[in-house]
Amino acid sequence: MDQIIGVAGCGRMGAGMLANLRKAGINTRGFDIRDIPNVGNDIDAFCDGLTTLITVVRDASETDALLFNDQAIVARAPHLETLVISSTLSPGYVKALRARISDEVTLIDAPMSGAQIKADAGTLTFMTGGDAYKIMPLLQAMGQDIHHMGAYGAGMTAKVLNNLLAASNTAMTRLVLEWADATGVEEEKLLQLIHTASGQNWFASGYNEIEFARDGYAPDNTIGILVKDVEAALDLGRDTTLPKAVQQVIYNLKPRDKP
Repeated sequence: MDQIIGVAGCGRMGAGMLANLRKAGINTRGFDIRDIPNVGNDIDAFCDGLTTLITVVRDASETDALLFNDQAIVARAPHLETLVISSTLSPGYVKALRARISDEVTLIDAPMSGAQIKADAGTLTFMTGGDAYKIMPLLQAMGQDIHHMGAYGAGMTAKVLNNLLAASNTAMTRLVLEWADATGVEEEKLLQLIHTASGQNWFASGYNEIEFARDGYAPDNTIGILVKDVEAALDLGRDTTLPKAVQQVIYNLKPRDKP
């Protein structure tokens, strides 16, 4: 039968991923519980003939709802062959999915990095675990850099480790900018300096392009997702003192006005 790809969770990241799959001529449909243009919210229609599912929902609770509970795609999609986890979730949760889903369904973890700007541009960075070769054309349609990290679960482990650094850069860059305000150093001049000096990081270098750079914490925005992503890394079982401190700084962020 024909391959039908589905993207579930068509928000900041999923919408761009869906658009780029369609742009590449891949037979793709979208699903979201919200009313979003060119995206369906009829779960039965979404599951009809579905062979590959890419999940981009927010967290483990929404993933459970999508796969097993409210939408129950695992039960509703009898032709499902491949499940791709692109949400950022706890590695422990992701690995435990194997025991909850039939062995006939290939599980691949393929979380991504790059924020909405790269999702829209089709230039995401993917970190994969499992048989990622099976979905390489899909990843190439949505991303620019694809890093295969190993067996199923390794991609998610790499993602949460990467996001610990991203969260740290976010927290410290915002703190540095606040200190610059207090001491009379111009924001734009400091950002230009950081980009060419030892403090360089993706968040500072892309500060004027990253859509969430000036946001304060809100449960449903990208800053809030960063707080969630740090939490997802904590089950790796290492020293959590610094990650929890970074998480608290991000949680306390207030919106930053343009100078």
